[in-house]
Amino acid sequence: MTVIEARNVGLTFRTDDGPVHALKDVTLSIDKGEFVSFIGPSGCGKTTFLRAIAALEHPTEGSLTVNGSTPDAARKARAYGYVFQAAGLYPWRSIAGNVRLPLEIMGFPRAEQAARVARVLALVDLEGFGNKYPWQLSGGMQQRASIARALAFDADILLMDEPFGALDEIVRDRLNEELLALWARTGKTIGFVTHSIPEAVYLSTRIVVMSPRPGRITDVIESPLPRERPLEIRDTPEFIAIAHRVREGLRAGHGHEV
Repeated sequence: MTVIEARNVGLTFRTDDGPVHALKDVTLSIDKGEFVSFIGPSGCGKTTFLRAIAALEHPTEGSLTVNGSTPDAARKARAYGYVFQAAGLYPWRSIAGNVRLPLEIMGFPRAEQAARVARVLALVDLEGFGNKYPWQLSGGMQQRASIARALAFDADILLMDEPFGALDEIVRDRLNEELLALWARTGKTIGFVTHSIPEAVYLSTRIVVMSPRPGRITDVIESPLPRERPLEIRDTPEFIAIAHRVREGLRAGHGHEV
């Protein structure tokens, strides 16, 4: 079942210095339960496309639907959770208070808020940390709390904009493993922006390679890797072959640069 459908999507920003063409002719379908990564150089439009899915930006060309409706309607229907590059936790609220915030805004009953917060903190391995404050947690734990907040209202779609980019490699590897386990447990549809080729290959069922601005899709790579993926899979010939194809797609994309 298709949950995200883009047809010839273009997006142009109007600025004082003239138009900026962020996306051009983006056509892509994402099915329920897929893990799709978007990779490309800085400024290629991958974050812009993710934000368009979330109705934070609006295409100027083509059509984009989420669950068969407009992104704005999907946002109002709470169809997705969004995880930004920075954890964005309020320092004056406890971890549980940060995770609970969207539930408060949506008007969930207090008992249900507490139950949902407990469930998602357990889901991201933060049981026992609800009363801590953001400054008392490591960067990786703060990002897990941010993921818990996005999961709190149990949307079927999780949109993640380079959530691990600022973390060191050891922490990033651990969170990659945890994210795969969380995806396996929840069955959510995940759209994931990254600059890292190994991260994109390790996490995804499909990898969307994008060109420099205006952002176009230069390749869509179906992963033959099994869904259960230990970190050691990165040393296999199959993994290395996919990474090579992604790298080649990134190189080829520079031929579209204007």
